Amino acid sequence: MGELTHFNEQGRAKMVDVTEKAVTHRRAVAAGEVHMAPETLQKIKDGTMKKGDVLAVAQVAGIQAAKHNWELIPMCHPLPLTGIDITFALSEEPCMVEIQAAVTCTGVTGVEMEALTAVSVAALTIYDMCKAVQKDMRIDNIRLLAKSGGKSGEYHAETV
Repeated sequence: MGELTHFNEQGRAKMVDVTEKAVTHRRAVAAGEVHMAPETLQKIKDGTMKKGDVLAVAQVAGIQAAKHNWELIPMCHPLPLTGIDITFALSEEPCMVEIQAAVTCTGVTGVEMEALTAVSVAALTIYDMCKAVQKDMRIDNIRLLAKSGGKSGEYHAETV
C-alpha cells in the first residue's frame, strides 16, 4: 500500500493536486451486469417496455454519467473526456444484460471512475425502465476491466 493521498496533514479529506502530473492518453474500461427474468429480457429485445427503448436510454444515461462523474464523486477532478462508448451484450444463460463502458481522455488523471460511473448509471437506468415488469432484478459485478495511461501504466483484470 502506498501513501494515502486524499488526506491533508490534519487527517481531513482533500482533492489531490495533479498540477505536476504528466499529460498522457488515458483509457479505462468497466463492466457490470443486470440480471433479470427471461420475460423481462424478451421485452427489452422486443422494444415493448412501456417507458421506451431501454438500451437507448441506458446508453445516453451512461454517457451523461461519465461526463458528470466529477459532480457525483467528491474527490474526482472534472476531465475533458475525448470519448465514451457504452455497449450492451444480451445473454439468455445467465439471463442478463452485460454493460461495458470505455472512456478516454488526454489529461493528468485517469478515467476509471468515469467508466465505473457510466456502467453503474446505465445499470440503474435499465432497472428503472424495467421495474414495473420485474422488481427483483439484480445489479451485479460492477468492475474495472482495464486501464492505461499515467504513471501506474497498464492494468488488466484477471479473468475468472
